[in-house]
Amino acid sequence: MSARLVDVVLVKAGRTKIRYPADVLADDGTRLTVRAPWAAEGVRDFGFVRFEPGDVFVEHYWRDRWYAVKEIRSADGALKGWYCDITRPAAIDGEGGEVVVEDLDLDLWVSADGSEVLRLDEDEFAASGLTTSDPEAAACAVVALDELEVLGREGLLELLG
Repeated sequence: MSARLVDVVLVKAGRTKIRYPADVLADDGTRLTVRAPWAAEGVRDFGFVRFEPGDVFVEHYWRDRWYAVKEIRSADGALKGWYCDITRPAAIDGEGGEVVVEDLDLDLWVSADGSEVLRLDEDEFAASGLTTSDPEAAACAVVALDELEVLGREGLLELLG
C-alpha cells in the first residue's frame, strides 16, 4: 500500500471536536490503523499522563467495533500507554480520505506498565442523555468499555494493534 493521508475527525454531540491529518499504516477493510503526532495545541496534563508536542499516536479504528484504541509514545519512542475512546463504529471514507468517529464520552486509560487501568468520564456519559435518546448505543458503549477494561487488566491491548 502506498503511503496516503486521511483526516481523522472526532465528533462529539454533533460538533467537530478535533480534525487532524494522519498517515495510513494499514487498512484491512475492518480496521484502519493510522499514525499522527499529538494534534492539539500545547500540553494536556490529565494527571495520570501528559500528551505533549512530539508525542506520536498510532490509532486503530474499526468499522464494526464501538471503540478506538490509541497507542501513545513520547518523542523518544517510549511507550506512555493506551488511550481508548468509546465511539460508534468508525465511518471511513477511503475516497474522500476521512475517518469520522463519534465520541460517546466514555474513555479508558491503560498505562504502559499496566499498573493503571482507569475508566474515565462516566459522569459525562451519564449526563449526555444517551441512555434515554439511544439506549441501544448506550448499551453498546458500556459493553465496549467493559471489554477494553478486561483487555487492559490482562495486558492484552497491544494485541489489538
